[in-house]
Amino acid sequence: MSLPRTLVLSTLVLALAACQTAPAPRPAAEAAPAPAPAPVAAPAGPAANDNLNAVAWVQTAEEYQLLSGQVYRAALAELDRAIKTPGWDALVPSERANPADGLPPAVIVDIDETVLDNSPYQARLVRDGASYNEVTWDGWVREEKALPVPGAVEFAQAAAARGVTMFYVSNRAAHLEEATLANLRKAGFPIESKEQFLGLGFFVEGCEQQGSEKGCRRQFVGRTHRVLMQFGDQIGDMVTIEANNPAGRKDALRPYLAWFGERWFVLPNPTYGSWEPALFNNAWELPEAKRRQMKLDALQYAE
Repeated sequence: MSLPRTLVLSTLVLALAACQTAPAPRPAAEAAPAPAPAPVAAPAGPAANDNLNAVAWVQTAEEYQLLSGQVYRAALAELDRAIKTPGWDALVPSERANPADGLPPAVIVDIDETVLDNSPYQARLVRDGASYNEVTWDGWVREEKALPVPGAVEFAQAAAARGVTMFYVSNRAAHLEEATLANLRKAGFPIESKEQFLGLGFFVEGCEQQGSEKGCRRQFVGRTHRVLMQFGDQIGDMVTIEANNPAGRKDALRPYLAWFGERWFVLPNPTYGSWEPALFNNAWELPEAKRRQMKLDALQYAE
């Protein structure tokens, strides 16, 4: 049977249409390059400061308050025994130029971070990204705003009530004597005479001063008083360090380890001290980055 002619033509048309390829799509317009990311703004505030944690600890940690108070309470518990014990003396033999027996009792204290808290000055340095210098330090001292280290005033007043004179042997410059004594009095320390302050530059006849070491000034106090106790935040507040390096510091205190907690008392101070330059050979002239690397090299790392 034959198909109608019209049906045959329709079938051919549909077949041809199915064989045709679809037209190629029109090319899309070339995409514009992505904009460069906006620069990230530097964080506001000062650059990181290695002393931040140390200063924050002193100012906010209850542990600091407890440690300092603990030191002075322990010393007060020993004070009466020291007064009553013949031959009790807190000066090393090389600094005792005359017999102590029969002399009136005294206590020698450092000032900064031992009886007065200068953490507000340290906090300024952290905030401003600055380092210690004599101009800003002198300005802070003249403000007379340092508060007492916890426990220090209570000990000083108890010692004075027992007839013990406290001498403030400090590396504050002698020209800061007036402001220093005013600050101490404001803080509650019993000061009867300006002679109780022996600052850096105090001349001791017959004794050769070694830099900022305090040996001559301790010897001077010992000429007129039996020294019952010494307080400080650094080893050099009690004994002369012949070589300020880790080994030399250990050598200086080794003969007197039994005196700590009895005749010598150490206050916590993580913000500064002679322990720091001991880690970079006391070479403050080195670039800061080099000094910092030498401190990093001195650390003991977990394996």
